[in-house]
Amino acid sequence: MCLKLSKLNLLVYDSKAIPLITLLFKLFLESGAILHKFVLFNSGFLKFELEIFHSLEQFVQFYTRLQDLSLEIISNFSIGNIAKLLRVLAKNNTKISVLRLAFHSKYESKLIHILFPALIHFIKSQEQLRKFILCGRDDCPTEFYGIISALESQKNTLQEVILAGCVFSAEYKVLNNCKNLETLRISDCDTELLKLLDYNISTLEISLPYFRYDELEPIIIQILEKIGILLQRLKIDTGIVIREESLILEALKSFCPNIIYLYITNIRLSTQFLELIDNLQKLQFLSLGYAYDTPKERVMQFAKILPSTLQYLDIALGLTDTLLDSFIDIFLDHCNAPLKKLLISSRNLNNEKNTKALIRYCTRIRTLNYVGIVKDYDYLGYDIRNELEKYVTLAPYDHIVVYC
Repeated sequence: MCLKLSKLNLLVYDSKAIPLITLLFKLFLESGAILHKFVLFNSGFLKFELEIFHSLEQFVQFYTRLQDLSLEIISNFSIGNIAKLLRVLAKNNTKISVLRLAFHSKYESKLIHILFPALIHFIKSQEQLRKFILCGRDDCPTEFYGIISALESQKNTLQEVILAGCVFSAEYKVLNNCKNLETLRISDCDTELLKLLDYNISTLEISLPYFRYDELEPIIIQILEKIGILLQRLKIDTGIVIREESLILEALKSFCPNIIYLYITNIRLSTQFLELIDNLQKLQFLSLGYAYDTPKERVMQFAKILPSTLQYLDIALGLTDTLLDSFIDIFLDHCNAPLKKLLISSRNLNNEKNTKALIRYCTRIRTLNYVGIVKDYDYLGYDIRNELEKYVTLAPYDHIVVYC
């Protein structure tokens, strides 16, 4: 009998559990299990016995179909065994499609001289690596000793790169050689990293909440100009209010007309922003976090210019308080976009005038299938819920939110 094991997480916080984990691991191997995803959290207590790695060489079928590998390195413990695991995988499996590496401490000698060579060899051994994720911390050094450079071997297959908490390194230049790279997600990274990269992608996510607007604006503009008409999905989360006369908005309007997904925080419904939305005639998904002082007239105008292609609108971004709370009824009464999903705060629907406006929208447009409710979904009044569900399906926000 063959056990198909889609995912295995190994997280050990008590050294007393190690014998049990060892036994379970052996049972998985002996049962003929087939593993598709493997997450290894390297804690100070987790010391795999050498016989496990010897067993891996005997039960090749266990990991030959492994596609998703995640390694969390927080100390020098078990570095030698993790390196052995990587060498075994490199020898017997060249079909890894997703690789996630997370470093949570400064590099020490064992990392540099034992683990890193094994990682480099493992990366170069793969034939179809499509997604690479690198997570670091502020105290991690800038040198990766060839790990990033090894991605040169994946230049024909790599499609998505996620960088979180990473600092500048010249090694990242190798990403410019990845001709099929389509998706880039950068969060809490050094802005020098953004300046270094030069490629064409269709999905871009930038989350840099701790930088000044004056510092970010020219960098983001430069990226948008490079990507141009290829950009289809964009998320910008800067943590600061985007100015009324923003050069970022102007760059989006001038260079990126083919956006179908736009997520932007701290934005005012300025004339410039409304012109941008009016210009995005292929827009299907829109998620907005509003800045303060939104006048009623702008809300009305915003509702009217939403494109006929728009099918998803998130005006809550997971928050219970939204800055359109006072004008939801006005927005809905003037919106003609054929929305299929609308995500709002539960406070909006506990207001009778908003509830009636939503019902009017449903009966007038007849496209809305779901309304996503932020957090207080279970506390929505029974009478209100019962009335609304005659026209639309109500669901918790997390169940229908669409990410970039």
